[in-house]
Amino acid sequence: MEHRQLGRSGLRVPELSFGAGTFGGRGELFGAWGTTDVDEARAIVDRCLEAGVTMFDTADVYSAGASEEVLGAALEGRRDEALISTKAGLPMGPGPHDAGTSRSRLLTAVDDALRRLRTDRIDLFQLHAFDATTPIEEVVGTLDGLVTAGKVRYVGVSNFSGWQLKASLDVADRNGWPRYVAHQVYYSLVGRDYEWDLMPLGAAEGVGALVWSPLGWGRLTGRLRRGAPIPAGSRLHQTAEYGPPVDDELLYDVVDVLDAIARDTGRTVPQIALNWLLTRPTVASVIVGARDITQLEENLGATGWRLTDEQVARLDAASARPAPYPHFPYQRQEGFARLNPPLVPG
Repeated sequence: MEHRQLGRSGLRVPELSFGAGTFGGRGELFGAWGTTDVDEARAIVDRCLEAGVTMFDTADVYSAGASEEVLGAALEGRRDEALISTKAGLPMGPGPHDAGTSRSRLLTAVDDALRRLRTDRIDLFQLHAFDATTPIEEVVGTLDGLVTAGKVRYVGVSNFSGWQLKASLDVADRNGWPRYVAHQVYYSLVGRDYEWDLMPLGAAEGVGALVWSPLGWGRLTGRLRRGAPIPAGSRLHQTAEYGPPVDDELLYDVVDVLDAIARDTGRTVPQIALNWLLTRPTVASVIVGARDITQLEENLGATGWRLTDEQVARLDAASARPAPYPHFPYQRQEGFARLNPPLVPG
């Protein structure tokens, strides 16, 4: 398993991380994701560590804290072999301090996470959403205190816009506080919006991407086909409304190319989709989930090899869509494009 530098930091992370959203299984959304208990989680963690997948990503909101609890129990006795990444900021209840990233909320959220995870430190703590009601100085200053106290090692964010991330980095720089080194983002062959603004910002500011839902919210498993209904066992029946929207024709165009490359390489459709992400600028780690060892083994098969430049170009072309404003002049007109070359093909 290749390890990569996480942004402009000293932390090295595996190119594949494990997403523990399937642990716990509480609630309508997370119950549909998976219901992995502690014994099953230990077997998955065993295989991850054996394969070099040493970072485990979770959040307080996943199964109302049960994901963190199951992960903590599964890692007991081998905490030092793993990196734990967790998040806070989304609503955990109806109260005024049950959501957001105020000082009060963050201090409580970190202590609660440490208790559930059965650990004394969080390797990477991320804000799960931007909180426009709390001053950025309060947020970043609180995180500085948590790092100084040794409860948190590195800090990051998830699902921030470009201006939100840049404003936060500027506050950290002015005050000498820890900078965000990670941005957990949605990015896939059927969702390339990350490339337009957030990827160049990450490259310029030294913020590495941790990719969530790399298979397009379960649509790039190889089971969805043009003209066929969603398979009976797919979790999309329960979860599609919660995930990112995907244009059907884009999906089928991409799947056609994935199928062709699968025939050429002997790899599976998900393995090719994951490997494509590992070729992209700023991507430090791709977060994969699995309900069982079989799914995990297939995801592990995405590493140890690389798509050819020609195969990457075919996937780029199939998944490309017209640039949004203000980017389309740079994509369409030679003079603009020469002044502002993209990090990846448009």
